[in-house]
Amino acid sequence: MAPPGDAPVLDVRGLSVRFRMRGGRFIRAVTDAHFTLAAGERLALVGESGCGKSVLASALLGLLPENAETAGSAVLSGGTDLLAADERTLARSIRGRKVGLVPQSPAAHLTPVRTVRSQLEETVRELLRTPRAALRQTAEEAAERASFPADHLDRHPHELSGGLAQRAATALALIGDAPLLLADEPTTGLDRDLVERTVDELARHTGDSRALLMITHDLAAAERIADRIAVMYAGRIVEIADAEDFFGARGPRHPYARGLLDALPERNFTPIPGMPPELGALPEGCAFAARCTRVSEKCRVQPQFEDAVACHHVSLDAPEALEAEHA
Repeated sequence: MAPPGDAPVLDVRGLSVRFRMRGGRFIRAVTDAHFTLAAGERLALVGESGCGKSVLASALLGLLPENAETAGSAVLSGGTDLLAADERTLARSIRGRKVGLVPQSPAAHLTPVRTVRSQLEETVRELLRTPRAALRQTAEEAAERASFPADHLDRHPHELSGGLAQRAATALALIGDAPLLLADEPTTGLDRDLVERTVDELARHTGDSRALLMITHDLAAAERIADRIAVMYAGRIVEIADAEDFFGARGPRHPYARGLLDALPERNFTPIPGMPPELGALPEGCAFAARCTRVSEKCRVQPQFEDAVACHHVSLDAPEALEAEHA
Protein backbone atom coordinates (compact mmCIF):
# COMPACT_ATOMS: atom_id res chain seq x y z
CA MET A 1 0.00 0.00 0.00
CA ALA A 2 1.01 3.60 -0.44
CA PRO A 3 2.66 5.18 2.59
CA PRO A 4 0.23 7.25 4.72
CA GLY A 5 -0.24 10.72 3.28
CA ASP A 6 1.19 9.87 -0.12
CA ALA A 7 -1.11 9.60 -3.14
CA PRO A 8 -0.57 6.25 -4.85
CA VAL A 9 0.61 6.10 -8.45
CA LEU A 10 -2.35 3.79 -9.11
CA ASP A 11 -5.44 3.22 -6.96
CA VAL A 12 -7.70 0.38 -8.19
CA ARG A 13 -11.11 0.01 -6.58
CA GLY A 14 -13.67 -2.63 -7.53
CA LEU A 15 -12.28 -3.14 -11.03
CA SER A 16 -14.45 -5.65 -12.88
CA VAL A 17 -14.51 -6.72 -16.51
CA ARG A 18 -17.10 -8.88 -18.21
CA PHE A 19 -17.48 -9.81 -21.85
CA ARG A 20 -20.89 -9.76 -23.48
CA MET A 21 -21.34 -12.89 -25.60
CA ARG A 22 -23.99 -13.98 -28.09
CA GLY A 23 -27.33 -14.94 -26.62
CA GLY A 24 -26.99 -12.47 -23.76
CA ARG A 25 -24.40 -14.56 -21.87
CA PHE A 26 -21.57 -12.87 -19.98
CA ILE A 27 -18.06 -14.02 -19.12
CA ARG A 28 -16.75 -12.46 -15.90
CA ALA A 29 -13.03 -12.14 -16.56
CA VAL A 30 -12.13 -9.85 -13.62
CA THR A 31 -14.27 -9.37 -10.52
CA ASP A 32 -13.95 -6.67 -7.87
CA ALA A 33 -10.16 -6.14 -7.92
CA HIS A 34 -8.75 -3.79 -5.27
CA PHE A 35 -5.11 -2.71 -4.88
CA THR A 36 -2.87 0.36 -4.72
CA LEU A 37 0.61 0.91 -6.06
CA ALA A 38 2.98 3.48 -4.57
CA ALA A 39 5.86 5.27 -6.25
CA GLY A 40 8.97 3.12 -6.15
CA GLU A 41 6.95 -0.04 -5.48
CA ARG A 42 6.98 -3.26 -7.51
CA LEU A 43 3.82 -5.38 -7.41
CA ALA A 44 3.66 -8.78 -9.13
CA LEU A 45 0.21 -10.07 -10.11
CA VAL A 46 0.49 -13.86 -10.34
CA GLY A 47 -1.74 -16.82 -11.13
CA GLU A 48 -2.34 -19.60 -13.61
CA SER A 49 -2.92 -18.82 -17.29
CA GLY A 50 -6.47 -17.73 -18.03
CA CYS A 51 -7.18 -16.31 -14.57
CA GLY A 52 -7.76 -12.76 -15.83
CA LYS A 53 -4.36 -11.13 -15.24
CA SER A 54 -3.84 -9.84 -18.79
CA VAL A 55 -7.48 -8.75 -19.05
CA LEU A 56 -6.88 -6.54 -16.02
CA ALA A 57 -3.81 -5.07 -17.73
CA SER A 58 -5.76 -4.42 -20.93
CA ALA A 59 -8.47 -2.67 -18.90
CA LEU A 60 -5.88 -0.31 -17.40
CA LEU A 61 -4.62 0.57 -20.89
CA GLY A 62 -8.06 0.88 -22.47
CA LEU A 63 -7.30 -1.95 -24.88
CA LEU A 64 -10.30 -4.20 -24.27
CA PRO A 65 -12.47 -5.38 -27.20
CA GLU A 66 -15.80 -3.73 -27.95
CA ASN A 67 -17.84 -6.41 -26.19
CA ALA A 68 -16.14 -5.68 -22.85
CA GLU A 69 -17.94 -3.89 -20.02
CA THR A 70 -16.01 -2.44 -17.08
CA ALA A 71 -16.96 -1.29 -13.60
CA GLY A 72 -15.09 0.25 -10.70
CA SER A 73 -12.21 2.70 -10.97
CA ALA A 74 -8.46 2.79 -11.63
CA VAL A 75 -7.19 6.25 -10.74
CA LEU A 76 -3.70 7.47 -11.59
CA SER A 77 -1.91 10.09 -9.48
CA GLY A 78 -3.24 13.34 -10.85
CA GLY A 79 -6.81 12.09 -10.88
CA THR A 80 -7.31 10.36 -14.25
CA ASP A 81 -9.61 7.34 -14.02
CA LEU A 82 -8.31 4.92 -16.63
CA LEU A 83 -11.63 3.08 -16.82
CA ALA A 84 -13.59 6.26 -17.49
CA ALA A 85 -11.13 7.92 -19.91
CA ASP A 86 -12.05 8.06 -23.59
CA GLU A 87 -9.79 6.77 -26.36
CA ARG A 88 -8.55 10.25 -27.27
CA THR A 89 -7.36 10.87 -23.71
CA LEU A 90 -5.79 7.43 -23.44
CA ALA A 91 -3.94 7.77 -26.75
CA ARG A 92 -2.74 11.34 -26.28
CA SER A 93 -2.18 11.63 -22.54
CA ILE A 94 -1.90 8.18 -20.93
CA ARG A 95 -0.23 5.48 -23.02
CA GLY A 96 3.49 6.08 -23.07
CA ARG A 97 3.26 9.29 -21.05
CA LYS A 98 1.70 8.07 -17.81
CA VAL A 99 1.65 4.30 -18.36
CA GLY A 100 4.54 2.62 -20.16
CA LEU A 101 3.89 -0.88 -21.51
CA VAL A 102 6.45 -3.68 -21.67
CA PRO A 103 4.48 -6.22 -23.73
CA GLN A 104 4.21 -9.99 -23.52
CA SER A 105 5.46 -10.43 -27.09
CA PRO A 106 8.00 -7.71 -27.90
CA ALA A 107 8.62 -9.03 -31.40
CA ALA A 108 4.92 -8.66 -32.19
CA HIS A 109 4.82 -5.24 -30.50
CA LEU A 110 7.65 -3.92 -32.66
CA THR A 111 6.96 -2.97 -36.29
CA PRO A 112 8.63 -5.74 -38.34
CA VAL A 113 9.55 -3.64 -41.41
CA ARG A 114 11.27 -0.84 -39.49
CA THR A 115 14.57 -0.76 -37.66
CA VAL A 116 14.75 -0.37 -33.91
CA ARG A 117 16.34 3.05 -34.41
CA SER A 118 13.49 4.37 -36.53
CA GLN A 119 10.91 3.15 -34.01
CA LEU A 120 12.76 4.76 -31.13
CA GLU A 121 13.09 8.03 -33.07
CA GLU A 122 9.38 8.05 -33.86
CA THR A 123 8.46 7.48 -30.21
CA VAL A 124 10.92 10.14 -29.04
CA ARG A 125 9.45 12.63 -31.52
CA GLU A 126 5.86 11.80 -30.48
CA LEU A 127 6.27 11.69 -26.70
CA LEU A 128 9.08 14.18 -26.08
CA ARG A 129 8.47 16.55 -29.02
CA THR A 130 12.19 16.28 -29.75
CA PRO A 131 13.47 18.47 -32.63
CA ARG A 132 14.49 16.55 -35.73
CA ALA A 133 18.15 17.49 -35.29
CA ALA A 134 18.26 15.81 -31.87
CA LEU A 135 16.27 12.67 -32.73
CA ARG A 136 19.22 10.42 -33.41
CA GLN A 137 21.07 11.26 -30.20
CA THR A 138 17.93 11.08 -28.03
CA ALA A 139 16.97 7.72 -29.52
CA GLU A 140 20.45 6.36 -28.83
CA GLU A 141 20.21 7.62 -25.23
CA ALA A 142 16.85 5.83 -24.90
CA ALA A 143 18.43 2.59 -26.13
CA GLU A 144 21.30 2.97 -23.69
CA ARG A 145 18.89 3.35 -20.75
CA ALA A 146 17.53 -0.11 -21.50
CA SER A 147 21.01 -1.57 -22.17
CA PHE A 148 20.16 -2.08 -25.84
CA PRO A 149 23.45 -2.25 -27.82
CA ALA A 150 24.07 0.69 -30.17
CA ASP A 151 25.43 -1.59 -32.89
CA HIS A 152 22.02 -3.33 -33.16
CA LEU A 153 19.94 -0.17 -33.57
CA ASP A 154 19.80 -0.47 -37.34
CA ARG A 155 18.51 -4.03 -37.24
CA HIS A 156 14.93 -5.14 -37.76
CA PRO A 157 13.00 -6.97 -35.01
CA HIS A 158 13.36 -10.38 -36.67
CA GLU A 159 17.15 -9.97 -36.53
CA LEU A 160 17.12 -9.70 -32.72
CA SER A 161 17.31 -12.41 -30.08
CA GLY A 162 14.43 -12.72 -27.64
CA GLY A 163 16.39 -10.87 -24.98
CA LEU A 164 17.30 -7.98 -27.27
CA ALA A 165 13.74 -7.68 -28.56
CA GLN A 166 12.63 -7.38 -24.93
CA ARG A 167 15.21 -4.65 -24.32
CA ALA A 168 14.01 -2.78 -27.40
CA ALA A 169 10.43 -2.92 -26.12
CA THR A 170 11.62 -1.77 -22.69
CA ALA A 171 13.48 1.15 -24.26
CA LEU A 172 10.26 2.23 -25.98
CA ALA A 173 8.30 1.92 -22.73
CA LEU A 174 10.77 4.11 -20.82
CA ILE A 175 10.93 7.02 -23.26
CA GLY A 176 8.02 9.00 -21.81
CA ASP A 177 9.24 8.65 -18.19
CA ALA A 178 5.79 7.31 -17.30
CA PRO A 179 5.20 7.05 -13.53
CA LEU A 180 3.64 3.59 -14.01
CA LEU A 181 5.42 0.79 -15.86
CA LEU A 182 3.16 -2.12 -16.77
CA ALA A 183 4.96 -5.32 -17.76
CA ASP A 184 2.60 -7.99 -19.11
CA GLU A 185 4.28 -11.42 -18.98
CA PRO A 186 7.65 -9.87 -19.96
CA THR A 187 9.60 -13.13 -19.45
CA THR A 188 7.44 -15.49 -21.53
CA GLY A 189 9.56 -17.69 -23.78
CA LEU A 190 12.90 -16.61 -22.28
CA ASP A 191 15.43 -18.97 -20.74
CA ARG A 192 16.21 -18.57 -17.03
CA ASP A 193 19.27 -16.38 -17.57
CA LEU A 194 17.30 -13.98 -19.77
CA VAL A 195 14.40 -14.03 -17.30
CA GLU A 196 16.72 -12.85 -14.53
CA ARG A 197 18.33 -10.21 -16.71
CA THR A 198 14.91 -8.92 -17.82
CA VAL A 199 13.48 -8.59 -14.32
CA ASP A 200 16.70 -7.02 -13.06
CA GLU A 201 16.42 -4.47 -15.88
CA LEU A 202 12.83 -3.69 -14.92
CA ALA A 203 13.82 -3.35 -11.26
CA ARG A 204 16.59 -0.93 -12.21
CA HIS A 205 14.04 1.38 -13.81
CA THR A 206 11.62 1.41 -10.88
CA GLY A 207 12.97 4.43 -9.04
CA ASP A 208 11.55 6.79 -6.47
CA SER A 209 9.04 8.27 -8.92
CA ARG A 210 8.04 5.15 -10.90
CA ALA A 211 6.00 2.11 -9.91
CA LEU A 212 5.96 -1.30 -11.59
CA LEU A 213 3.02 -3.64 -12.07
CA MET A 214 4.33 -6.94 -13.44
CA ILE A 215 1.86 -9.56 -14.59
CA THR A 216 3.39 -13.01 -14.64
CA HIS A 217 2.85 -16.72 -14.04
CA ASP A 218 6.59 -17.06 -13.26
CA LEU A 219 6.86 -17.14 -9.47
CA ALA A 220 10.66 -17.20 -9.56
CA ALA A 221 10.64 -13.94 -11.54
CA ALA A 222 8.10 -12.48 -9.11
CA GLU A 223 10.23 -13.44 -6.12
CA ARG A 224 13.27 -11.82 -7.70
CA ILE A 225 11.65 -8.44 -8.38
CA ALA A 226 8.51 -7.83 -6.31
CA ASP A 227 7.94 -5.94 -3.08
CA ARG A 228 4.39 -7.31 -2.91
CA ILE A 229 2.53 -10.22 -4.47
CA ALA A 230 -1.10 -10.21 -5.58
CA VAL A 231 -2.55 -13.65 -6.36
CA MET A 232 -5.42 -13.98 -8.83
CA TYR A 233 -7.70 -16.98 -9.24
CA ALA A 234 -10.73 -17.27 -11.53
CA GLY A 235 -10.87 -13.53 -12.07
CA ARG A 236 -10.52 -12.51 -8.42
CA ILE A 237 -7.55 -11.32 -6.39
CA VAL A 238 -7.53 -13.77 -3.47
CA GLU A 239 -4.46 -12.59 -1.57
CA ILE A 240 -2.06 -9.65 -1.40
CA ALA A 241 1.08 -10.06 0.68
CA ASP A 242 4.55 -8.67 1.18
CA ALA A 243 6.90 -10.71 -1.00
CA GLU A 244 9.21 -11.39 1.94
CA ASP A 245 6.35 -13.00 3.86
CA PHE A 246 4.87 -14.75 0.83
CA PHE A 247 8.09 -16.51 -0.15
CA GLY A 248 9.51 -16.73 3.37
CA ALA A 249 8.76 -18.70 6.50
CA ARG A 250 5.22 -17.42 6.94
CA GLY A 251 4.22 -18.31 3.38
CA PRO A 252 0.95 -17.57 1.60
CA ARG A 253 -2.31 -17.58 3.57
CA HIS A 254 -4.74 -18.57 0.81
CA PRO A 255 -4.82 -22.32 -0.03
CA TYR A 256 -4.53 -21.60 -3.75
CA ALA A 257 -1.48 -19.39 -3.27
CA ARG A 258 0.11 -22.12 -1.14
CA GLY A 259 -0.61 -24.61 -3.89
CA LEU A 260 1.19 -22.41 -6.43
CA LEU A 261 4.34 -22.41 -4.32
CA ASP A 262 4.12 -26.13 -3.50
CA ALA A 263 3.98 -26.91 -7.24
CA LEU A 264 7.41 -25.38 -7.86
CA PRO A 265 10.21 -27.90 -8.60
CA GLU A 266 12.46 -26.36 -5.94
CA ARG A 267 9.71 -26.80 -3.33
CA ASN A 268 7.37 -29.80 -2.98
CA PHE A 269 6.76 -30.21 -6.73
CA THR A 270 3.15 -31.12 -5.92
CA PRO A 271 0.65 -29.84 -8.49
CA ILE A 272 -2.72 -28.46 -7.43
CA PRO A 273 -5.34 -31.16 -8.18
CA GLY A 274 -8.02 -30.45 -10.76
CA MET A 275 -8.37 -27.54 -13.15
CA PRO A 276 -9.48 -23.91 -12.72
CA PRO A 277 -13.14 -23.27 -13.59
CA GLU A 278 -14.07 -21.66 -16.88
CA LEU A 279 -14.62 -17.94 -16.46
CA GLY A 280 -17.89 -18.33 -18.32
CA ALA A 281 -19.16 -20.96 -15.87
CA LEU A 282 -17.97 -19.88 -12.44
CA PRO A 283 -19.51 -21.76 -9.50
CA GLU A 284 -21.41 -20.09 -6.70
CA GLY A 285 -19.31 -19.35 -3.66
CA CYS A 286 -15.54 -19.82 -3.60
CA ALA A 287 -14.25 -20.71 -7.07
CA PHE A 288 -11.34 -22.68 -5.56
CA ALA A 289 -13.56 -24.92 -3.40
CA ALA A 290 -13.52 -27.88 -5.81
CA ARG A 291 -9.70 -28.05 -5.60
CA CYS A 292 -9.25 -27.12 -1.93
CA THR A 293 -8.38 -29.49 0.93
CA ARG A 294 -10.03 -27.15 3.44
CA VAL A 295 -13.43 -26.94 1.74
CA SER A 296 -16.48 -26.76 4.02
CA GLU A 297 -20.09 -25.64 3.92
CA LYS A 298 -18.88 -22.07 4.43
CA CYS A 299 -17.34 -22.17 0.95
CA ARG A 300 -20.77 -22.18 -0.68
CA VAL A 301 -20.68 -18.40 -0.06
CA GLN A 302 -18.10 -16.20 -1.77
CA PRO A 303 -15.58 -15.10 0.88
CA GLN A 304 -14.97 -11.39 1.34
CA PHE A 305 -11.52 -9.91 0.74
CA GLU A 306 -10.63 -9.07 4.34
CA ASP A 307 -7.22 -8.57 5.91
CA ALA A 308 -5.70 -8.90 2.40
CA VAL A 309 -7.00 -12.44 1.79
CA ALA A 310 -10.29 -13.96 0.57
CA CYS A 311 -10.79 -17.27 2.37
CA HIS A 312 -13.23 -18.48 5.01
CA HIS A 313 -10.51 -20.61 6.61
CA VAL A 314 -7.65 -18.14 6.80
CA SER A 315 -8.01 -18.02 10.61
CA LEU A 316 -6.88 -21.67 10.64
CA ASP A 317 -3.37 -20.43 9.88
CA ALA A 318 -3.01 -19.41 13.52
CA PRO A 319 -1.14 -22.12 15.50
CA GLU A 320 -3.90 -22.44 18.11
CA ALA A 321 -6.54 -22.83 15.39
CA LEU A 322 -4.52 -25.49 13.57
CA GLU A 323 -4.10 -27.39 16.84
CA ALA A 324 -7.85 -27.29 17.44
CA GLU A 325 -8.55 -28.35 13.86
CA HIS A 326 -6.47 -31.54 14.26
CA ALA A 327 -7.50 -32.34 17.85
